[in-house]
Amino acid sequence: MIEELLPETVVTVEAYGHEDADTPLYPEEEALIARAVAKRRREFAVVRSCARRAMEKLGVPPRPILPGERGAPGWPAGLAGSMTHCDGYCAAALVRAADLASVGIDAEVHGPLPEGVLPSVSLPAEAERLRRLAAEHPGVHWDRLLFSAKESVYKAWFPLTGKWLDFMEADIEITADGRFRADLLVPGPLVRDRRLGHFDGRWTAARGLVATAVAVPHG
Repeated sequence: MIEELLPETVVTVEAYGHEDADTPLYPEEEALIARAVAKRRREFAVVRSCARRAMEKLGVPPRPILPGERGAPGWPAGLAGSMTHCDGYCAAALVRAADLASVGIDAEVHGPLPEGVLPSVSLPAEAERLRRLAAEHPGVHWDRLLFSAKESVYKAWFPLTGKWLDFMEADIEITADGRFRADLLVPGPLVRDRRLGHFDGRWTAARGLVATAVAVPHG
């Protein structure tokens, strides 16, 4: 799912269900989740297995992937990447930093957001656009898709800025053709002396999931 949303320079690895559930962790990783519940331990291990397989595809020796500030994964020098997991699905996307400035991915179970959540994650203009999309294309849970898009935007934003991006600080317009645009409502990151005002992304819905991805170019 994720691969079709990203440029060819990005390597993606996915796992469904309990695939790779017995993947061993590095001691440093094991120490982080020693007291976690079984579900958390499984997702933590599987998504790192995906990431290490992506490293191998890029010719980079596998290594521990430890969370840094705000939980962002720490990648080897020269790589940019993102990870995601939800019930029954894990994925990692990696790219050489020379090819992209940043990448963000997210996957969610394709169902409506819990009642009362949408107002806390959407701007009024976004909510209105979602109502129109829902009327025209009722087969998609557009509220869940918006949430996923905001997660992907944040994951692409944070490595470039080291700052938090609130749900209300990006205005996302989703289109039915599988694309979205996130207009940044705060000063955007500098990429090669150019301040970005928006991120472009893509989305898909299949196999009971919605997935979104953002790739930030250098130019």
